[in-house]
Amino acid sequence: MSDPTNPDLAAIYPPPNPRVIAKVRPALDAHSRKFIGLSPFCVIATSGNEGSVDASPRGGHPGFVHIDGDRRLLLPDRPGNNRLDTLRNVSEGSGRVQVIFFVPGINETLRVGGTASLSTDTELLAMLEEFGKPPRSVLVIEVQESYFHCGKAVMRSKLWSQDAQVPRSAMPSISEIIHDQTALGTPEPQEVTDARWRDQL
Repeated sequence: MSDPTNPDLAAIYPPPNPRVIAKVRPALDAHSRKFIGLSPFCVIATSGNEGSVDASPRGGHPGFVHIDGDRRLLLPDRPGNNRLDTLRNVSEGSGRVQVIFFVPGINETLRVGGTASLSTDTELLAMLEEFGKPPRSVLVIEVQESYFHCGKAVMRSKLWSQDAQVPRSAMPSISEIIHDQTALGTPEPQEVTDARWRDQL
């Protein structure tokens, strides 16, 4: 009898199509560079030195992640919650990163993997100025693999469909949620939080 907690994956899933394996590139090609140039949003995953894992959203104007040749990306770090999970994982952990890029309206996504280091070089910070201010630091990603994911996940979720958009009023404000969870701070309407965040971009 098979163990449902440790299943034989080969008995459940067929082998991948050879194209799924062959599509992995060791560097950025013209298609991946164009996609990154169109992308205003990505999620970066990192691992720490004690097995901790972090996934964090990053965003900016389309092309906010700067392409430096076909084997390097420069990802600026903008003001956030100052937990610094991603940055600590890079500076103190494995340095391994995976980034998934999204482009609104396109169902496919792009995954880029490699190793990262942290830079506070003043010329680099000035080059990546956005929203009227330089980033506090820059993740320098040395690309080791790059490949496109099919659009099935985005199609299933209807992520870009106007009919699937959820009104913000369906959830309490983020301030109210965190107050409920921590009993810290003063709850405020979402529009107040959004206005403050716009000043901090």
